[in-house]
Amino acid sequence: MNDALDDWLAQSLDGLSASTLSGRTIAKALREELGTIRLTDLTAGRVQAALRAMAARLSTRTVQIAHDVLVRAIRQAERDDLVGRNVAALVKPPKGQRAGRPSKSLTLEQAVALMAAARGTRLEALIILSLLTGLRTEEVRALRWDHVVAWVGGQWQPVTEEGFDHEQLAIFVWRSDRAGGDTKTPKSRGTLALPRRCAEVLREQRVRQAQDRLAAGPLWQDHNLVFASAVGTPLDNHNVRREFRVITEAAGLGTTWVPRELRHTFVSLLSAHGVPVEAIALLAGTTRPRPPSWFTGIRSSLL
Repeated sequence: MNDALDDWLAQSLDGLSASTLSGRTIAKALREELGTIRLTDLTAGRVQAALRAMAARLSTRTVQIAHDVLVRAIRQAERDDLVGRNVAALVKPPKGQRAGRPSKSLTLEQAVALMAAARGTRLEALIILSLLTGLRTEEVRALRWDHVVAWVGGQWQPVTEEGFDHEQLAIFVWRSDRAGGDTKTPKSRGTLALPRRCAEVLREQRVRQAQDRLAAGPLWQDHNLVFASAVGTPLDNHNVRREFRVITEAAGLGTTWVPRELRHTFVSLLSAHGVPVEAIALLAGTTRPRPPSWFTGIRSSLL
């Protein structure tokens, strides 16, 4: 059954984000619970028992995803005439016994302290861009220089050609560091206007990266990424989290924070300043030609 399960997981997880799905955890749990059972011997009762065992130690979300993986995998087996019915589809996944990590956000004072501590570090521009635009961390890591643009001559032009000295600057949120390279949802795609502070740190990031390129010499790998390693390669999520915690500790915030909470902070600060929910949803997901007037006061507080 282990060989069949490996094939099921390869089919079911193909094209999906391993980080979002906790793919390795799910694969390991399913192998532990069902790996010794022949495909033709699998019953709804055995699936239910396996999910209950997983629910005793895993979160509700992880159990739900494991169930979805099984349903999709057995559907593939049905198509190949290996089984007569999808027994996993007959089962309702139980609730897990362990809650997921609760979300949290920085206060305005904490956000100011974080930006001060980030000054001059390799993550400064990443932190400020995330904090002032609400971009998801995977969208920031995937940002390319040709997607940082200036409004010139009635159209958006890359700052790599036109420079940063223009009234309106924006980014194309078209890519994400997810499986397939797409943003999390279709509404996440769009053109997002940049506050002046973001434009300033991106200009500095451009200079810093040019220095990295010279230092790396022939080792440099050009992926045209705004945020890259010292040799131009894509940033590793784990390394980003580790460096981020060094900065939060320096800011006096401890080491329990993660980069995705910058997006939560963006939403929280807007809400605390009375911004309507509809406007927050728009800013966090789709196109906005320029920062609206009610954002100016919040942005000024963070500068």
